[in-house]
Amino acid sequence: MSKTLLSKVRRAGNLLFLSGIIGKGDNKESKFRDTFERIKGVLEENDLSLENVVNATVYLEDLNDRPKYLNPLWREYFPDKPPTRTCVQVGLAGGQIEITIMAVIPD
Repeated sequence: MSKTLLSKVRRAGNLLFLSGIIGKGDNKESKFRDTFERIKGVLEENDLSLENVVNATVYLEDLNDRPKYLNPLWREYFPDKPPTRTCVQVGLAGGQIEITIMAVIPD
């Protein structure tokens, strides 16, 4: 029996699910960018890219951060055919942003 409570990454058929990724940094801008870079890194570790992402759930400490921090990065990291996205305001105790991802694994 596994002693691990959660999986960072889980494959189910041709889908890859990433648990919530939280970025680090000294300010919101750096935390938001680091979150995207971490997602990109986990995908690359699994031979995928941001182009494979089809769905994301974004947890924000403050929904007012969407236009200033989240949307510009979203356009930068997903310039073509962006994934579907749901944003939810939650208490993150200083994390400011957490993103879960669903990506398609090509045949």
